[in-house]
Amino acid sequence: MKINNSSAFIVKLTTDNGINYSNIALMLLSIIAAYIIPFELFLFSYAVLGPLHYLTEISWLDKKNYFIKSKTDIWLFVLLAVFITIGLFYRESKTNNYIASLLFLAFVYALIIILVEKPGLKVLLAFLAFIISLGLKTKATLDLPFMIFAIWLPTIIHVYIFTGLFMLYGALKTRSKSGIVSVIALIVCTLTFFIYTPENIGIPVSNYGREAYSFFTLLNKSLYQLFGYGTLYINDEVLYFGEKSIIVMRFIAFAYTYHYLNWFSKTTIIKWNDVSPKRMFIIIILWILSIMLYAFSYKIGFYALFLLSMLHVFFEFPLNYRSFIGIGQEVKAMLRK
Repeated sequence: MKINNSSAFIVKLTTDNGINYSNIALMLLSIIAAYIIPFELFLFSYAVLGPLHYLTEISWLDKKNYFIKSKTDIWLFVLLAVFITIGLFYRESKTNNYIASLLFLAFVYALIIILVEKPGLKVLLAFLAFIISLGLKTKATLDLPFMIFAIWLPTIIHVYIFTGLFMLYGALKTRSKSGIVSVIALIVCTLTFFIYTPENIGIPVSNYGREAYSFFTLLNKSLYQLFGYGTLYINDEVLYFGEKSIIVMRFIAFAYTYHYLNWFSKTTIIKWNDVSPKRMFIIIILWILSIMLYAFSYKIGFYALFLLSMLHVFFEFPLNYRSFIGIGQEVKAMLRK
């Protein structure tokens, strides 16, 4: 049987090499859009691509038993995510003072349930982790521990650092040259924002964009400080139009957009789409409803989907640790040869 050129091209795209090179193309698409419309690109990606990513990844993780020994262990993640959501909805709640502590506990707990089997020991270690986490309570919003766990862990670390490490693990595991090239491409794309900063490229953020983005400004403020640009006060003119602020925003928009596109491109590798028609139908319906909420009011969409967003971050922690461990094992194996 002869395969026509278009069919052969599709087959090539579904191979590991094809997916890796396709991902480089997605990076280039993301970086171009991030240069032109950084704020609107982020808002679109977060509201449209984000919910579909949460739903499909949680579904996939559930099929994989969340990469832990006992699926019942995830209920502490659910409880912690609920507490954090309460802190978001009710700013006067004391829970809001422990955001960093709760995220630290969730991250450490993921490692505990991977390494420990005895229920009693899990509880003891989780309690000790909670006691340690109390030291992260701080009134200084931009203290480093607070920024790492309360701001960066569920945002830029999740969408950028963990994505890059997951790509690296896959490349090392399969000994894929194209996989390594894609990781290098991710780094190069990121550096581009800080090296090439043209003044007359990009469309100024709209009034709607400024209003909708108000939920995320703390991320910009903390990264602005991390990159050594100084202190960024939440002033409309500086945050939305300052040269260095735009650099930060382009990086954020690129990181989030590519994170989602990378996930959707991996259907033939991790097969997240391999679900029953009924489950896929439910996912699509929930996704459409979430987009409608964001379209009606970005604020309503953000609050309605926040718990789901936080859950998918927490549920992925065990997989993140598996990736860390896997990278170490693959590097050791390569050094032995």
